[in-house]
Amino acid sequence: METDLRLESTVWVENKRYRAVLTGWHFKWTELDKKNRDKKTISVPVAEVVGVEEGRVEILPQKSVEDTDKDFTVFYVKRSSSGSSYGLLWRLGWTQFSCPSRVLRDQWTKHLRMALKTHSPMRPNRLLVFINPFGGKKKGRKIYHSLVAPLFDLAGISSHVIVTERANQARDHLLKKDLTGFDGVVCVGGDGMFSEILHGLIGRTQQEAGLCENDPTVTLQPCSLHIGIIPAGSTDCVCYATVGVIDPVTSALHIIIGDSQPLDVCSVHQASGLVGYSVSLLGYGFYGDVLAESEKHRWMGPLRYDYSGTMVYLSNRSYAGIVQYLPADPLLSSPRDRTRCLSGCSVCSRSTERLFPHSSDSGSLYSSHFSQFSNDSEGEWVSVEGRFRCVSLTCMSSSCPKSPLGLSPSAHLADGTGDLILVWDTHPLGFLKFLYRHTSTEDQFDLPFVEVHRVKAVRFSLPPGKEEEAYEEIGGSVGGMDEVERGYDETVSTTGSQQYLAERGTGREMTDGQKTANPFLCGLCCSKAPAVSVWNCDGEILASTEILSRIHCQLVRLYARGIEDGAAVHNNSGENERGCTLHK
Repeated sequence: METDLRLESTVWVENKRYRAVLTGWHFKWTELDKKNRDKKTISVPVAEVVGVEEGRVEILPQKSVEDTDKDFTVFYVKRSSSGSSYGLLWRLGWTQFSCPSRVLRDQWTKHLRMALKTHSPMRPNRLLVFINPFGGKKKGRKIYHSLVAPLFDLAGISSHVIVTERANQARDHLLKKDLTGFDGVVCVGGDGMFSEILHGLIGRTQQEAGLCENDPTVTLQPCSLHIGIIPAGSTDCVCYATVGVIDPVTSALHIIIGDSQPLDVCSVHQASGLVGYSVSLLGYGFYGDVLAESEKHRWMGPLRYDYSGTMVYLSNRSYAGIVQYLPADPLLSSPRDRTRCLSGCSVCSRSTERLFPHSSDSGSLYSSHFSQFSNDSEGEWVSVEGRFRCVSLTCMSSSCPKSPLGLSPSAHLADGTGDLILVWDTHPLGFLKFLYRHTSTEDQFDLPFVEVHRVKAVRFSLPPGKEEEAYEEIGGSVGGMDEVERGYDETVSTTGSQQYLAERGTGREMTDGQKTANPFLCGLCCSKAPAVSVWNCDGEILASTEILSRIHCQLVRLYARGIEDGAAVHNNSGENERGCTLHK
């Protein structure tokens, strides 16, 4: 029961009398009939109030203010169905209140603003925003300035906006420039742009902590700055898997109210050091081949993924490999338990409690946790060898509109584990059934040639005798496109952050033989299938076949709260609420 009463009075909304009450955590207003009896109550959590303005104010499609002495407008989050079982669209709702006097109006605005500061301490005040103008349908700038910026202004958030002009510009900025005063970093783009921000922030954090990213055993320091994602790319998997919808306004509102969703990150190392980070997909075989093929058809736009997927499927390939993995504790969770990681997930919450049991010093606790993991878990590796259609590792469900449940429907965002999916060589129709089940609610793991394991780390190597073939085939396959050919469409370099900066000026060039090599996909008429595939690391091709990957628990935090269960969330609605209709 709430006893922290702040303010109560009679107000009018569209000539109807209401009793408005502000407590510590909620602002609610109840319609009264002529006999002063309650009729209908609308309640908004203080944490979901976006802003308070004097006068009668509207924000979208453009701001208009009717300056009246006795009126004020409250803007807040209003939920609506996204059309699916999970994930809710957030819209900007607002209600205009009239008070008996200006003094009372000023009391309401003062108390509401004070409540926001008291009960929403994680709200950002200043953000660094990167816009990729080339990604997706090339509408990044329009999306930000027409839909997002007005909401930030309403919430009193100042933004420093950078429109990127080349690949890795955002990452370079995060690695080298002064970030003092910023509460978070926002990327307006797709998964490639997010990957740039991810690599930049993790690299910057490790540099400041004096840690070497190239050491696969090092305990990485969690990033202090939050990451916000405004979806505007060809693929927006990370946004969809952490929010449940691909909608710029929904994502902007999550940023404004300061939602915080921890996220596991997978580091990927080869013999010489770090090659990249992954959160959604680290895939070898089919998914690597699809990415390699799609790079030759970038002129097709997003359609290239469907085309390339069809071509690779018809090529009917499998690859030999040795997969070693470090199993996670099966008593905590399982990839086959048919649960979903939703907002307030108990599995991820227990992981947070194990990481930070009694202290605010998250860095030291994180370090001790991972040191224990590194020391106690060696020697428990499980090894399998054979021919695989694909080998995949994901730290999240990797759901998307085309695959609503994702690669691994029961994967968790922040429990310190990943799901390893092994698809053994099988008949083409069997593999097609596996792929098709990703688009439906059928269990894609309920097939005799598919295995799934919840893991903490994975090693992949080639069987004896295959290493030489791999070096011959992989020599000139990666890096054959320059930045102009790529068009800077959601790209990110895959070397380590520090290593990348050190090597930028070396001017390494390919030989003529390397430039003409095209070993991965040479069409259906190819007389000899390649001996090795490539790794797809969140949409980027890795130059290494043999890798070591390790899951780092809750390494970064997003401005999100996980996917909301539509059936469990009360939809605040009423005839006196107003919502903005946004045309994209």
